[in-house]
Order: sequence, then C-alpha cells, then structure tokens
Amino acid sequence: MFENIREDWHAHNKDWTRQGFWVMVVYRFGRWRYGIKPRVLRVPFSFLYKFMKFWADCVLGAEIPCEVQIGRRLSIEHTGTIVVSGDAKLGDDCVLRHGVTLGLRNRGRRGSPQLGDRVDIGAGAKLLGPITVGDDVAIGANAVVLQDIPSNHIAVGNPAVIKPRKTLPPLAENA
Repeated sequence: MFENIREDWHAHNKDWTRQGFWVMVVYRFGRWRYGIKPRVLRVPFSFLYKFMKFWADCVLGAEIPCEVQIGRRLSIEHTGTIVVSGDAKLGDDCVLRHGVTLGLRNRGRRGSPQLGDRVDIGAGAKLLGPITVGDDVAIGANAVVLQDIPSNHIAVGNPAVIKPRKTLPPLAENA
C-alpha cells in the first residue's frame, strides 16, 4: 500500500494538496484492508474506510470503490463527478479528469470498461459497457465511447469516432 501511495504522490507532482492524490489514498487504503486476517481485526479498518470513502465521494467528488482494479500511478487531474464502476479495470499510468464516467451501459447488466496502460481520458468523457481500451489511447473531452478502442488510437465525439494516433516527428536537436 505505501509503495503505491508513494507512486501516486509522484504522479500528482508530489503535491499533497491535490485532491486526486487523496482520492487515491482512500482507494489504496480500501484495497489494503482486504489483506488483514482474521476478519475480526479487519472490521475496525473497514469501518474507518467507510467514513473515508464517504468523505472522498462527497467532498472530493470522486466515486471510486475499492473493488475497482487500478494499476500504478493513476493521476486524477481534476476531481468532481468522477464515477468508476466497481468492476472496471485501469492499467498503469492512466489519467482521469473531472466528469469522467467508467460504468455500465445498462442497469442490471454487468460489464464495465477495461483500460490498458497510459490511457488519457478528457474531461466529461463517458466510457460505458464491457469495452476494452488498448494501451496509449487518448479519449477526447465529452466523448461517449461504446465500442472497443485499439492501442495507439484516439476517440473523439459523441458517439466516439476512433482514429489512429498520428506520430509526431522527432524534436530537432539544438541547432
């Protein structure tokens, strides 16, 4: 837990005032408490987590349950109305911004987005249903994604249009 929190702190530019960092502290604590055996010792930590989770939901504006599988160094650039379904999965080095939803497409049907590594999600984007997002994907602001996105692509618009990422030319050396 502490190693992940240290990496999250670095992902948030070593700034303890960033709200996204505190959302991740609550999440990491919630995951960590599951490893406490026996159950009687875990109960006080679970009780504390419930209060911390409520605080993160209400004050920080990010609903990320501890059942979500999050990789290393998730960066939450801006909090506020972030909702992640409990069966979603996020890879390493992903970025979330305010208004992002990773959730179910229909009520009563399981299946949430599964994100690869280095996925950058713009403000207000909605990823819904049992979709797979590859590595190195950028999703534009307010995009509504209802289909799989292969690696090295971008998704923009509503409904999202998926396009290959353009590679940038290498930077010229100092002339």
